Amino acid sequence: AHFARLVEVSPVPLVVYHIPYRTGQPLDAAALRALGELPGVAGMKYAGGGVGEEVVALLGDLPDGFAVLAADDLYASALLALGATGGILASAHLATARYAELAAAWRDGDVPRARALGHGLSRLSAALFAEPNPAVVKGVLHARGRIPTPDVRLPLLPAGAAAVSAALERLAEVEQTGIPRREAPPVGGSQTTGEMPESGR
Repeated sequence: AHFARLVEVSPVPLVVYHIPYRTGQPLDAAALRALGELPGVAGMKYAGGGVGEEVVALLGDLPDGFAVLAADDLYASALLALGATGGILASAHLATARYAELAAAWRDGDVPRARALGHGLSRLSAALFAEPNPAVVKGVLHARGRIPTPDVRLPLLPAGAAAVSAALERLAEVEQTGIPRREAPPVGGSQTTGEMPESGR
């Protein structure tokens, strides 16, 4: 009833946030799908703390026009592989282009590139969340000269120098590591897609 009322009065489409570790109320796939079927609900930010049964079931039977957006940075690649549309991710403040490439690689079926990007970005995400968010993210942005101060509001404290340094190293790896794009297979040849050959099924 709450969301039905919101879509009646909102002048813009809504994105529902599902963050059960903050609300204390997890929703199953049926409930999430019911929200997605409301007119005026464009999508959902999914932060379930992992790749749970409910989001796997939801992505297997999405309402038309409903976008699932990954919100746990560490699991973004896994959700994209399952059919998520994109993400709302803190790490993307620092590696925007790489996350765009990750989404495109999964969308285009370039599995080797998507996996390589996903693993690199997951290591970056782990470093950025080594201390309470957004302390390390702000520390890295400040170190890069993109914001004037690394300060955060109490009760949070600025990230420690070691955490910022580790995250900067991971970010440099993501930015500098060359990840080859998938090449077209030779004429008459084949290309690995991650699928088993017919004889091995």
